[in-house]
Amino acid sequence: MKYNKITPFLKWAGGKRWLTEKIIDYLPESYNKYIEPFLGSGAVFFSLEPKTSILSDVNQSLIITYNTIKEDHVAVYNRLLEHSKKHCSNYYYEIRNQISQDKIELAARFIYLNRTCFNGLYRVNLKGQFNVPIGSKDKVILETDNFKKIADALANSEIINSDFEFVIDQAMEGDLVYIDPPYTVKHNNNGFVKYNEQMFTWADQVRLSEAIKRASNRGAHVILSNADHESIRDLYSFGKICSLSRNSVIASDPLNRGKYSELLVTL
Repeated sequence: MKYNKITPFLKWAGGKRWLTEKIIDYLPESYNKYIEPFLGSGAVFFSLEPKTSILSDVNQSLIITYNTIKEDHVAVYNRLLEHSKKHCSNYYYEIRNQISQDKIELAARFIYLNRTCFNGLYRVNLKGQFNVPIGSKDKVILETDNFKKIADALANSEIINSDFEFVIDQAMEGDLVYIDPPYTVKHNNNGFVKYNEQMFTWADQVRLSEAIKRASNRGAHVILSNADHESIRDLYSFGKICSLSRNSVIASDPLNRGKYSELLVTL
């Protein structure tokens, strides 16, 4: 099977760069269309570079960014270069407070803020305004940047702003669905889980499990990443479950970061 890793252009909380080599062992020998309903940084997609795909996320700005790179990666990169030249604390907050209807401006702004905000987090207030403070990293242009290669990888992708259920319900026999939802668990007091619960509830987890069952019954291959928690194990007892170890990079203090496990469910 082809393994052609492209470095994702975004940093994403819960991103799966760590999984891209391990996931090879859980893939079917072949598959038709690749489907990913929680796109984020797209680490698994870029590592596999499938021939055809449906990529989706509920984050509209994220999806506009992907589609704009697909359509005009040169213009996005050139605007990003301008952000790089002007980057400083005052400029960051000036751009953070700006809202543009121009897709090139929006995409470049999204990437710029992602690379220079605190820990690459994406968070909005009740008005839907991005409100993450500036971070310690000031590199706007990265050595790994290759927007042409990213655009080429996206060329045969349908990239849509949608709820996960609609996208998973398009999976048919022989398709591969990779699912990486926010890690919301039942009855858990972890702060990050509490944040996720605001946008992805336990009811959504249950709805997701039902969509996965339907896709599997239609003959689709499904791989799910999720929290290693008893409630998740119970919810996905109909699949094959394994536990994978990874390093945490979410805590702001490196001393509070350590190894923890995540579940991989395959059907």
